[in-house]
Amino acid sequence: MAALKILVIPGSLRTGSLNAKLAAVAAHRLAQDGAEVTRLSLADFSLPIYDGDLQTRSGVPKSAVDLKRMIGSHHGVLIVTPEYNASVPPLLKNAIDWVSRVQDTHEARGQVFRSRAFAIAGASRGRLGGARAIAALRLILTACQALVIPNQLALAHADEAYDDMERLRHPPDLEALGAMSRQLIDVSQRLM
Repeated sequence: MAALKILVIPGSLRTGSLNAKLAAVAAHRLAQDGAEVTRLSLADFSLPIYDGDLQTRSGVPKSAVDLKRMIGSHHGVLIVTPEYNASVPPLLKNAIDWVSRVQDTHEARGQVFRSRAFAIAGASRGRLGGARAIAALRLILTACQALVIPNQLALAHADEAYDDMERLRHPPDLEALGAMSRQLIDVSQRLM
């Protein structure tokens, strides 16, 4: 059987991002649990703000096609989102909007969302841990007909959640990360 491949997408480009840090920790855990992990940066997929007229004039940008194909080359995806004004950041929403418009030969538009498992997580300095952004992201992905696993991680007080080795220090956070990792791997394997 082919190796299980999981893609980890941090939804932030910010230097020192708490969500990029959580994405790194989650990628490490997924690898420990047996997945072959790729972590990408949305900075490598420069996309204009989604505009239907632009799409009509110029088609879907190559970066959107490349990102869709990157997602499509993995069995599961973990998206780690910051929370902006109780929702997902525009960078992440825009990437999803463009990817949902990509249609390769012999597939339905948005097929990449329907044929693999997705997990979602978020981190913030606040006590909710990005829970509102996670809920918004779940809604967006569900609208794309994605299979989003139930287990998720909302890392509260993320600026204080790590030890000196950049590992999560609190047992409930470790347990939530482990449960999410195991469930993403299990569901992704069943979809292979």
